[in-house]
Amino acid sequence: MTISLHSRATAMIAVLSCLAAAPALASDTSPVGRWITISEKTHQPSGVIEIKLDHGALKGTVLQLLNRPASLPPAICRKCDGPLKDQPITGMTIMWGLTNSGGAVWGNGSILDPNSGDVYSAKVELEDGGQKLLVRGYLGISLLGRTQEWVRQN
Repeated sequence: MTISLHSRATAMIAVLSCLAAAPALASDTSPVGRWITISEKTHQPSGVIEIKLDHGALKGTVLQLLNRPASLPPAICRKCDGPLKDQPITGMTIMWGLTNSGGAVWGNGSILDPNSGDVYSAKVELEDGGQKLLVRGYLGISLLGRTQEWVRQN
């Protein structure tokens, strides 16, 4: 059986297309990337968080605060303790130590609420094909907490 040159070329293009798409698909199965946070009060975008993998654990840093008038001074964490007290929120690490708990769930980490200065246990779970991230902060057990929905920035 002979395979025509046209058939080989078509097959090669299909394989190369799949390989080129693989990194994009892989990025949607991981929380690594940039996320837009949504204000629970206004239901408007409030910030951009970049999540990176740091020694096998997730680490989230505030890249930008959104919908904040430029005339205001930079937002600082007045209620934070220790070295974070009175530091700018932009550039601050607010999530750390989350490890993969299996599949699309990452847990056993911590998250800081820069508005209150409180640190909570945290877990995150990807939804909608990796386009939404459910971020749960809690005290003690996961049932005692609240969940925010973050949207992947494209």
